[in-house]
Amino acid sequence: MTSIVNLDRLSLASGQGRRLDLPVRPEGVSFGGQEYAPTPAEVDTRLDISRTTGGYAFRLRFPLRLDGPCVRCLEPAGVNLEVDAREVDQPGTGDEDLSSPYVVEGELDVSRWTHDAIALSLPAQILCREDCAGLCPVCGQSLNDADAEEHRHEGGADP
Repeated sequence: MTSIVNLDRLSLASGQGRRLDLPVRPEGVSFGGQEYAPTPAEVDTRLDISRTTGGYAFRLRFPLRLDGPCVRCLEPAGVNLEVDAREVDQPGTGDEDLSSPYVVEGELDVSRWTHDAIALSLPAQILCREDCAGLCPVCGQSLNDADAEEHRHEGGADP
């Protein structure tokens, strides 16, 4: 489902704003070579649109959970996100920082912005738990459940 907002149809004058609640189906996210699926499959986004003298200012907010493997032990893991993203589109200024890549010919692509906002909201690592010990470098067993006294190997790790 692609969510496109036609900005011209909103007929906003300078200084006016509009709040829209839009359902969006975010795509999964590839992170660190692993795939993470959004839950729920469809999220309700809140989009605030403000008309400025030369363009628009946008704010996009929504909660989301991503589920996939832990980066240390590969067990199931997930992260809850509260996405809060802002964009500005001021065409004609000549400043790239004031031109949104999500606005093309008067239409805002909320689906594409949602995907990128999720990626920018990700933590540095997605873990099954804060103290995840990862996998043994010798045998590959999960060190989360292994007894440190009993889990020993003769010799070192494979060079």
